[in-house]
Amino acid sequence: MSTNNLEIPRGNSAGFVRYFKQDLVSGLMVFIIALPLCLAISLASGYPAMAGIMTAVIGSLLTTFLSNSELTIKGPAAGLIVIVLGCIKDFGGNGFADGIGPGDIEAYRAALAVGVAAAVLQVLFGLFKAGILSEFFPKSAIHGMLSAIGVIIIAKQIPNALGVSTDKQEPLELLAEIPHFISEANPAIASIGILSIGLLALWPTIKQKLKAISVVPPQLVVLVVAVLIGLYLNLLENHQYKLLGHTYSLGDKYLVPLPSKMFGILDQITLPNFSVLQQWIAWKWILMFFIIGTLESILSAKAIDSIDPWKRKTDMNRDVLAVGCANLCASMVGGLPMISEIVRSKANIDNGARTRFADMWHGIFLLVCVALLPATLHLIPKSALAAMLIYTGFRLAHPSEFSHMYQVGREQLVIFVTTLVVTLATDLLIGVAAGIGMKFLIHLVNGVPIKSFFKAYLDIEPVSQDTVKIRASESAVFSNWIPFKRQIEHIGLVQRKNLIIDVSDAKLIDHTVMEKLHETQAEMQAEGLNFDIVGLDQHQALSGHAEAARKRGLARLRRITVVAEPACEELLQRECLARGASGFTVTQSRGVGRHNVHDGTWETTTGIRLETIVPFQVSEGLLRYLREEVMNKYHATVSVETIEVLLPDQFLQADTTESALVHHG
Repeated sequence: MSTNNLEIPRGNSAGFVRYFKQDLVSGLMVFIIALPLCLAISLASGYPAMAGIMTAVIGSLLTTFLSNSELTIKGPAAGLIVIVLGCIKDFGGNGFADGIGPGDIEAYRAALAVGVAAAVLQVLFGLFKAGILSEFFPKSAIHGMLSAIGVIIIAKQIPNALGVSTDKQEPLELLAEIPHFISEANPAIASIGILSIGLLALWPTIKQKLKAISVVPPQLVVLVVAVLIGLYLNLLENHQYKLLGHTYSLGDKYLVPLPSKMFGILDQITLPNFSVLQQWIAWKWILMFFIIGTLESILSAKAIDSIDPWKRKTDMNRDVLAVGCANLCASMVGGLPMISEIVRSKANIDNGARTRFADMWHGIFLLVCVALLPATLHLIPKSALAAMLIYTGFRLAHPSEFSHMYQVGREQLVIFVTTLVVTLATDLLIGVAAGIGMKFLIHLVNGVPIKSFFKAYLDIEPVSQDTVKIRASESAVFSNWIPFKRQIEHIGLVQRKNLIIDVSDAKLIDHTVMEKLHETQAEMQAEGLNFDIVGLDQHQALSGHAEAARKRGLARLRRITVVAEPACEELLQRECLARGASGFTVTQSRGVGRHNVHDGTWETTTGIRLETIVPFQVSEGLLRYLREEVMNKYHATVSVETIEVLLPDQFLQADTTESALVHHG
């Protein structure tokens, strides 16, 4: 997508006309992706299949005019499946995926009332400009929560993908039953599910080899293939088949349950049962809907802002208000909760959207499709939808999340795993609380004073007419970031001052704050303001990652000493600098080595002694070179010792330090 044109697209009447073609085409492509996902998420959440479509339609039509988010797509999200289904279960329902059972309708109406109450909280949240509260949650706990949701989605959808019924509900139970599900799988239905997962996983490779189909969404391919297989298997009629001595059933129950008549969506309108709000259990789920839904929506909107080709910024309070209003309307008529959804929003950008009207068009296409073609949608096998959710769950809980957390810092991995495991064993609310609790415990161990957990100790010091220094003492951690951020925004963005953030007196700057500081500097630079972070050279990074937590104290580095013959002096000096050393010290030496000792006599030789102090990651490459290239060709000895230094940045090359500061800022 070209951004050479200086004009920034806006979602107003002029933008509607000017970018009509781009937004219409992108809306159509997003509609193709959204259609199966809306159906799948709705069934997996325990709602009727049409509820997800209703949510996407209402969300797209309302938020287009209420929010200023230009590229986000509003609709039901996989991340809320676990919460919504848990609410249905607590009110005595079992969901609509396998037909309507006793209590399903009332549980559904109870969940709708919960959705309405949560939406009211979202509206208030936006009106009172409380969107900044989302900054409180540590990133490692959020990632752990999302990964746990991914695992739960996979566990719950594997039976559906294989055509197996189960009464197991808890994720750990379902994971333990996977071998049993495989042995009991309905081969015909399982073939649809497995083939669908394979197509989704292999599509990036297929696109590279077949450029002509690179614009085709994989979800469309899966739908077409699955429907064709379903027609071949005659899933519209109930019948049986035999395979390897076993008898299996096929029929309509394996297809998406949708009304068959045109405009049947109107028959799906269901009203909430507000009497359940008198029960305490309802308020647990109201908080879950509100907290997780709002948090996911804000995080998604921020992520899309970061990749917006025109770098437009969403007013998060206004966006939460818009989502809350849309959720209120959707829950009043039978729809799922919605958020700003990351996957569809990314597809929106990739397909050339310019303004928020692309979201509106995707909703209009959904409405036309379900109104006029419900019988065609009924042909979609549920195992294909389950496969899409398994693939989505795998992306949420991708193994790379573990390695990423470890790279950021071992303490982040501990928080991530704690949140993940506790969530799987209990529920989301307890899991997130456990992750936050672990974060506090780690901060205590790292010397963070309890008094600074929720209070930011800040000194404001004018440096010049247009520059202000904010000095942070005690600590700069996730739980006191909100007052810290308010000062930065007020002085920097409101008063239009350049900022110097001095963290030299802080005992700890945690990963969340490091990440937030970098995000804030990018925002300041986009506004033409300077934002410098100083004092980090007096802290030890807890890992080699640019956004690792920093602990005040001495940093651990390596001192490498090489004693060698004079002939390799210039070589050693050149290679030390080439491999990342900031400098070295060379002295002349006299001594005796074992090759100079013979029968009790010795011969003193002269040589050079080179010392350099380098970070651990630099030392590995340098030691490898010394071992393989120097010690095999010259008489040389190498010794290594770990030392502690006060200012570790003194031992980084000048260009490395500069690039690191740029990366940090």
